[in-house]
Amino acid sequence: MAAQNGRDLLLKLDPLETGSFVTVAGLRTRRLALNASSVDITSSDSAGRWRELLAQAGTRTASLAGSGLFRDQDSDAKVREVFFQGQICPWQVIIPDFGVLEGPFQVTALEYGGRHDGEISFEMALESAGELSFTADA
Repeated sequence: MAAQNGRDLLLKLDPLETGSFVTVAGLRTRRLALNASSVDITSSDSAGRWRELLAQAGTRTASLAGSGLFRDQDSDAKVREVFFQGQICPWQVIIPDFGVLEGPFQVTALEYGGRHDGEISFEMALESAGELSFTADA
């Protein structure tokens, strides 16, 4: 895989859950973390007393944190509404030349900032709230 522009990562939101995603933000800085907890099933009968884990038993989570600029006032308003209502909505995280992560997320943090001589920027965090799918780019 060739090097990629970090600026190309996009967030899309489907606030009405109609299957129609709208681009709300391009992220300038971001962190996407996929995690899976493990379930330890080690017992006194474990070979050599090595730890044993139960396959496919742990909880999987995804979290996304990033900052950037909203696409427009409409996008900003949609994300604010989702945050203040505590909604869990379908989101897509578009990672160019890699794939699309899609599923239900909740906005868990939303911050605004800006310099006196610049644009208003945001920072936000999303936490997975259900089953996610990943579709690799062909």
